[in-house]
Amino acid sequence: MIARIIIVLVCLICMNDRSFSQKGPIVIHASSLFDGDQLRNDWTVVIDEGLIVAAGPSASIDAPADAEVINIQNQTLMPGMIEGHSHILLHPYNETSWNDQVLKETFAERALRAGNHLKASLEAGFTTMRDLGSEGAGYLDVGIKQSVEKGVIPGPHLVVAGPAIVATGSYGPKGFGEHVTVPLGAYEADGVDDLIKEVRRQIGGGADIIKVYADYRWGPNGEAKPTFTIDELKTIVNIANSSGRPVVAHAATAEGMRRATLAGVYTIEHGDGGTKEVFELMKEHGVALCPTLAAGDAIMQYRGWNKGVDPDPARIVAKKKSFSLALQVGVDIVAGGDVGVFPHGDNVRELEMMVDYGMTDEQVLKNVTSVNADLLGLTDRGRIMKGMKADIISVSEDPSKNIVKLKTVGLVMKDGVIYKE
Repeated sequence: MIARIIIVLVCLICMNDRSFSQKGPIVIHASSLFDGDQLRNDWTVVIDEGLIVAAGPSASIDAPADAEVINIQNQTLMPGMIEGHSHILLHPYNETSWNDQVLKETFAERALRAGNHLKASLEAGFTTMRDLGSEGAGYLDVGIKQSVEKGVIPGPHLVVAGPAIVATGSYGPKGFGEHVTVPLGAYEADGVDDLIKEVRRQIGGGADIIKVYADYRWGPNGEAKPTFTIDELKTIVNIANSSGRPVVAHAATAEGMRRATLAGVYTIEHGDGGTKEVFELMKEHGVALCPTLAAGDAIMQYRGWNKGVDPDPARIVAKKKSFSLALQVGVDIVAGGDVGVFPHGDNVRELEMMVDYGMTDEQVLKNVTSVNADLLGLTDRGRIMKGMKADIISVSEDPSKNIVKLKTVGLVMKDGVIYKE
């Protein structure tokens, strides 16, 4: 294991030895600006030491004489987007199956791929990513996050979950004889004492959040069924929360979602089988849904569905129904697509589908900036206002009228440093 870690670190260092830092104050004049809440005209933003130090109507802003000046015309300046559900250590399953990624790809290869994935998402305008599980790579996501923070490689800010927690016997890879032991895509734990120990181990390993699989495909016929009891889930939440860390739950069944909600998780991922009653419970308890629309859509296409020509498969029909119910009930929605299942850099695919499935362009624009920041506890980003991180991008025209415009990114700035212009 030590040898592997050394190889990974060497590979990461070799990728890019550039040190990223802001050289001085920057002033951005924008004819059009979305501040995270509303569209503004003729605004100026002043950035220094990685922070927004002033933002407002151009006539009211005094720009430092020694500042670099950037003029944004025919584009909209806006906060850097926040990816709510990603896997930086995975790449699309139509390239390499999940099993083979976990079992056959070296840690060095997966780390190098992750560096490319981070660059692609950053250049696509995503300056923060919540990464929900290393999928068999232990705490490699923690090391990659630290490499980004040190300036070893370029990438978004990362909020990482480490290995994730699963019930014994539920997770994969599967299908091997009982005499064969294979690495799993997450760490197993059961019962109060074991769960306490595993949560604390993941906290000690550097996880920012704890992810638990509240259900999984381990029913008698391979269908999704709950994994942990409510008391077990509450144990995970209590231990994580006591350290200041929230818990996120993978849950695709109504019962898994119900148990996770009552246990006190802060977001539920996927929610395919959500019912009106479960969504009402989530709203009552302040639990947000990250629907990951794009992941299921991509997987069905990998399996042969000709989207736009063939009728919607049952999985897509169910997803549309559950998402519509969540919107009707008024559940808070986290914008996150499970990128990694589909290509990194194509993150906006999820936002397009959120509009296709019933949200307005303006709602989705808010969700991927200020709403995501609020729901995920990232209080120092998601808006263009004084005191916030200088995570700022520009996109073509007005994305509040057409979300597809988010695909054309001009300027990308993170912590006051320009990575794309």
